[in-house]
Amino acid sequence: MKTAVWLYLFLFIAFFDLHAQYPILTPFAISLGAAPSFIGLMMGIYSFTHLPGNIIAGFSVDRYGSRIFIVLSLAGAGVIMLLQGMATNPWQLLALRSVSGFVLAFLSPACLALLARLAKDHIHQGKLMAGNGLVHTLASVVSPAAGAYLVAKIGFFHAFTALGYVLIGIALLAVFFIHDSPSPAPSSTTNAEETAMPAGGAAIAEQNVTKIPWRFFLLPIAISCSQGILFFELPLMQIALESIMTTGILFSIVSFGALVTLSLLFLNRYSSYFRTWFGCLALAICFFTIAVGWPIPLTAILLVIGMAKGIVFPALSTLLIELSGGTRYGRMFSGLAIAMSVGSFLGPMLAGQLRDFVSSYYIAFIVLMLGLCFLPGQPASRTTAFVPGNKNGNPVHS
Repeated sequence: MKTAVWLYLFLFIAFFDLHAQYPILTPFAISLGAAPSFIGLMMGIYSFTHLPGNIIAGFSVDRYGSRIFIVLSLAGAGVIMLLQGMATNPWQLLALRSVSGFVLAFLSPACLALLARLAKDHIHQGKLMAGNGLVHTLASVVSPAAGAYLVAKIGFFHAFTALGYVLIGIALLAVFFIHDSPSPAPSSTTNAEETAMPAGGAAIAEQNVTKIPWRFFLLPIAISCSQGILFFELPLMQIALESIMTTGILFSIVSFGALVTLSLLFLNRYSSYFRTWFGCLALAICFFTIAVGWPIPLTAILLVIGMAKGIVFPALSTLLIELSGGTRYGRMFSGLAIAMSVGSFLGPMLAGQLRDFVSSYYIAFIVLMLGLCFLPGQPASRTTAFVPGNKNGNPVHS
């Protein structure tokens, strides 16, 4: 359990450091002479270079453990952050962001795989995943405003330098305080479950260990595509261009909304499938509201977008674990990270090229609705229902 606590602490600082860049990257690129279409390319290429890293991480984390990849990813990101502050033209920034995308591609699969291995059972596993989402969100609530404030006080160069040294320091601490947990043995677990199950239980367990339908990954692509569009468009909105501090506050509002729903622990009683579907529908409606220009305050819409994210992301990870049967965590979360990287690449690219012809938020609405349409239905054998009288919180198969 000590490893989980240290991991949460390091993740908080690392996510705080990385999210502090969101409101300042676009103004920094503009100060170097980058056009909006180039900024879209820069944000997209960061996600595109995630792909080879995600693919490598899928097999490497299962084979070599998570610790080495967490340390190297954080240290590499810190060094690149230092160099980023020294960029003098948009192409240098593009090159650094592309390398940063590859380096950081190992961090998320390694952390999620380690948390999954630390779990004692599926209930503990769900709590650890929720804790990861909570830490991530807590860091992202204040970091955008903090990053904008830092730039306003000390400038881009010193801000990137400070953030870079923090990441390197966290990597050094992780060497001593992060320890790998052995991977679960699927065969022994399966035998134990079969022994404990009544007649017919082994058949259900066998059905649960199946390949995930490829259509499942269309929804993570759609979600990350919509988020990429949001991260691209927010700093370019008229209200955000007036002040870099305003941009940071807008990003913080989104994160605060996510924190609200992550704090509603009773939501975990509902099926991950229902939470994923409902949260994505709410996201789509929010983007449609912005696209058509309904007279609703932008801050209110961003708050709801954040609340929907707080529902979707933990539910999506839980649904993936349920559909996969809970084996090969590195490859499982690597597949999810690859899908998210593809969407994060497509989002800013589409927004940068098409924003003069159609609202980028309308594109986000379309891709989310398409992702929901292709989401595989939850098979009856995997459907779970929360039973209030069940003190252990064990799922009931129907």
